[in-house]
Amino acid sequence: MLKSILLTALTLAIALVGGAGSVWLALDRDFGFGTVTIGNWTAFPDHGTPAADPYSRARFSREADLALGRAEGLVFTARRDSDGRPLLLECRYRIHGSLPPARFWTLYARDADHRVITVEGGRAPALHSLALLRGPDNTVATTVSRHAAPGNWLAVAGSGPFSLVLTLYDTAITSSARIAEVELPGITREGCDG
Repeated sequence: MLKSILLTALTLAIALVGGAGSVWLALDRDFGFGTVTIGNWTAFPDHGTPAADPYSRARFSREADLALGRAEGLVFTARRDSDGRPLLLECRYRIHGSLPPARFWTLYARDADHRVITVEGGRAPALHSLALLRGPDNTVATTVSRHAAPGNWLAVAGSGPFSLVLTLYDTAITSSARIAEVELPGITREGCDG
């Protein structure tokens, strides 16, 4: 009698822990359902559409994120530099290259908890396409660092891993079947503090 009660309790405990753990894993990780990867940038074009998978819908609901529909824009996220190393706030990065045509775009950094990284002194936490220096060939070069830099500078603060979020609003690439052929800027690590 006691043996069957213990076995039943153990079975229930394994089922509950395994079930809760699998749900947490599914909602915490970005699996490859409907992803488009361009270099080190990843996008989920189906988010915000009826074609989005159930895990994506649950993840966005849990994070209280607002997904853009296909006609509204596309969000690209980078967690690694062009050499495959994780992005760290202690390091200085150079984002360089061309961007796809879009009516407007923003670039900002967020920490490991998906919060926008803000800095003291009233500096804007994001760069946008209307207030950016461009090269003669219409390319963009931006420095992401905790220390001031000449030209386009995205200020960050803190330490640890972070991600870069590039949002293209009202862009033609969202309706194109050739989205994977788009070229996005590279991210080069230039050095780290300490």
